[in-house]
Amino acid sequence: MEDILMSPLLLAALFFVVAFAYSSVGLGGGSSYTALMAIFGVSYVAIPTVSLTLNLLVTSIGSVNFIRQGHLRLHLIGPFLVTSLPMAYLGGSLDVSKQVFEWVLLISLCLVAARIYLWDKPGTPHRIGRRWQLLFAALIGAVLGLLAGIVGIGGGVYLVPLIIVLGLGSPKEAAACGAVFVWVNSLTGLIARLGHHSINVAEFVPLILAVATGALLGSHLGAVHLAPRTMERILGIILLVAIALLARKIILTW
Repeated sequence: MEDILMSPLLLAALFFVVAFAYSSVGLGGGSSYTALMAIFGVSYVAIPTVSLTLNLLVTSIGSVNFIRQGHLRLHLIGPFLVTSLPMAYLGGSLDVSKQVFEWVLLISLCLVAARIYLWDKPGTPHRIGRRWQLLFAALIGAVLGLLAGIVGIGGGVYLVPLIIVLGLGSPKEAAACGAVFVWVNSLTGLIARLGHHSINVAEFVPLILAVATGALLGSHLGAVHLAPRTMERILGIILLVAIALLARKIILTW
């Protein structure tokens, strides 16, 4: 992290707060970790690897809890994983340039921010036929898997509300699907990136420990008494700052 703009310990402290806050209301927060690393100047090669690792840590807890409570539906998550897994591996193995990475990251963060601030509620479910369900799952799974491998954003922030609005599952089933989807794709993308992109993982141990500690405490204590939507909007400020700084950087180097 030699290019980082501020103290690694300060970044670790921010990661702890984000992990604690998100996990206390059942969220992952992978996009916030990616945004913070972009703001702090972490190497673009390392950002996806670290973000995927953090996604694994946070969603491991949620996945286990949802499976224990019987909310996971294999027939629901299966079609998404069929296309997302190979695309996550492909995304993780791609050797993209810094400019391409920054553009993909900027567009991804803009879409996450739009989902948070412009789409308040999934609304009334619009049920679709089985054939369209499979087509939708294949397309969305492929796109989100590729994004996970390239920039480290798991895709749960998009997948969960889409499952609800299309009437594919209940809110709890959608949340379970989102947690497991992010976990599996993060693992696949991480395996690909470790095999194709060399980074010094030891440099990022403080960030990993901070997120692991924050997620464990937040998920067990549930101390933040804010609704998930409120928490998303508050921590969405991180995304807006990252979008502004990243856009400025791209424009200046264009």
